[in-house]
Amino acid sequence: IPQEEMYMAGIGRKTDAWGSRFGFIMAAVGSSVGLGNFWRFPYTAGENGGGAFIIIYLLCVLAFGLPVLMAEYGMGRKSGMSAIEGIHSLA
Repeated sequence: IPQEEMYMAGIGRKTDAWGSRFGFIMAAVGSSVGLGNFWRFPYTAGENGGGAFIIIYLLCVLAFGLPVLMAEYGMGRKSGMSAIEGIHSLA
């Protein structure tokens, strides 16, 4: 089935898909611009004597953030739906 003819199950509306891998990569790079706060917070905490907290902070980000990100990508890839619609279809 061509991507233009893909329909969501039960809803009947077309889904959008990335036109190319380059487009997806550029969108991911664009969203990473907002990661400034992610880097600024540990730096500021480290400057003010919270160096041990940074290690715990980064471990928590890796332990919770990375699996959630991977699950969201996988769910969107498998279902072809948005994150909310994908979770709704799983429930």
